[in-house]
Amino acid sequence: MKKIMQWFGFSTSAANTNKTTKEEVMSNMFCYQCEQAANGGCTKVGVCGKQPDVAALQDQLVYAMKGIAYWADKARTKGAKDQEIDRFMLDGLFTTVTNVDFSADEIAKLVRQAAGLRDKAQALFESANGGPNAGSVPEAARPFAPGTTAELATLGARHGVKDDSIDPDVKSVQEILVYGMKGYAAYAHHALVIGLENDDIYAFTHKALAATLDKNLGLMDFVTLAMECGRINLVTMELLNKANTDSYGHPVPTPVQLGTRAGKAILVSGHDLRMLEELLKQTEGTGVNVYTHGEMLPAHGYPGLKKYSHLAGNFGGAWQDQAKEFANFPGAIIFNTNCIQRPAESYKDRLFTWGLVQWPDVKNIEGWDFSQVIRKARELPGFPENPGKEILTGFGHNAVLGVADKVIAAVKAGQIRHFFLIGGCDGAKSGRNYYTEFAEKVPKDCVILTLACGKYRFNKLDFGDIGGIPRLLDIGQCNDAYSAIQIAVALAGAFECGVNDLPLSMILSWYEQKAVAILLTLLHLGIKNIKLGPTLPAFITPNVLNFLVENFNIAPIATAEEDLKQILG
Repeated sequence: MKKIMQWFGFSTSAANTNKTTKEEVMSNMFCYQCEQAANGGCTKVGVCGKQPDVAALQDQLVYAMKGIAYWADKARTKGAKDQEIDRFMLDGLFTTVTNVDFSADEIAKLVRQAAGLRDKAQALFESANGGPNAGSVPEAARPFAPGTTAELATLGARHGVKDDSIDPDVKSVQEILVYGMKGYAAYAHHALVIGLENDDIYAFTHKALAATLDKNLGLMDFVTLAMECGRINLVTMELLNKANTDSYGHPVPTPVQLGTRAGKAILVSGHDLRMLEELLKQTEGTGVNVYTHGEMLPAHGYPGLKKYSHLAGNFGGAWQDQAKEFANFPGAIIFNTNCIQRPAESYKDRLFTWGLVQWPDVKNIEGWDFSQVIRKARELPGFPENPGKEILTGFGHNAVLGVADKVIAAVKAGQIRHFFLIGGCDGAKSGRNYYTEFAEKVPKDCVILTLACGKYRFNKLDFGDIGGIPRLLDIGQCNDAYSAIQIAVALAGAFECGVNDLPLSMILSWYEQKAVAILLTLLHLGIKNIKLGPTLPAFITPNVLNFLVENFNIAPIATAEEDLKQILG
């Protein structure tokens, strides 16, 4: 019995009592994947609200996916692949992104599914190979028992991100790689919801996760994989851009109402446009108005979504302010992707999640029937008529490049001196006022491009225009970094220079793993002189940081005055 238990991943001592199980899970928690990790890593409970058992289960899920990848990668070398396995990897990685799934039982279900898919991946390889694998098999690639939620949490507590057997610099780059993969998995998931996928994404996911089990690989092997991860994220963002624009048209500059319209109300927070479309279809003609929150703001720029007259406006700002904002929203609220926080009791009974987003005791909507959300909205008072300020969104690459001749002429005439991309994730940790101060201090002959929820720091300010060109151009969501890249490449072509030679500076804020994926894409493209803040990632060692500084001139933000002086001279 002891040998059987050990083979399936359990030690006979750790499973003796619930007390031992709980103590092991509590004492082994460590997570530093987000910018707000406490003291270099959360060890008691996540700053995001993640409990130790949830952290352990997420660690076990990633560990199990490495085992799946080991066999799936080998199977692909023999020409064999499996759609269920491929798609599961996206769901599994996305589930472990910060502020997605806080339900221990739901994550445990995915771990149990991973156990079965590990077996399926091994069988897939052996069938294609004509027999079992020769040689030793990494522990992560061996079978493990599905177990109870508590047992799987105990198992996960032994498979966390800390590993003293690996060189710290190698481990650092491995974590950068895995977090980058988590980021592009989110984008690939959004694209798949609309109906597009790319086999290159699946192939790299298996190859890279399997590589983390290979003890023969060194630092530069993982640096190479991290750069390739940046390329794959570019492929993924392009895929998602195609999925969104093929379905809803290219974004166009659109004023968005920040006030309210009389009537019942539903607030949608997240990133997924297909889910918003389905909700708009089901609420059309019902008298229920739909508002966007957070990263859903850019939805107003898509012709296929803005055509719905009851897409009434945007309510609130970035994700970290939801507790105080949602308390004042007199309708139903639904999250369709990450960024959920611990709900306050004042609105928990009217809060819903959809898809992979989960919070214990919050109703999760599976599929496309939103009747429960609509019914709840009808029970609530809704808004009075109270128009407010309007802000602009919808400056994707198609819109900006449509007036590229005017932009280029303004630059050549000396009307536009410099472009600043000020964007990325927002967060609650101190130091993020820097981005507001920077935007306010940007000279009036400069244009600000922005994307992701970091724009809420300054997107309600009036920056004016330069010869009819708005000084603040909201490109869209975080994944619309693809549009920013296309704009930069087009301008470089027009001026016959490299992107690094453009009068363009990138001032980026990061919070979670999608920001890591985007940073890797920028490095893959050879873009240098990025300023990153508000703090540098805790999972980057001094040697890895030195590598980034020497090769890409990445620098931490200082003060707005110092950075502007250094950039503009």
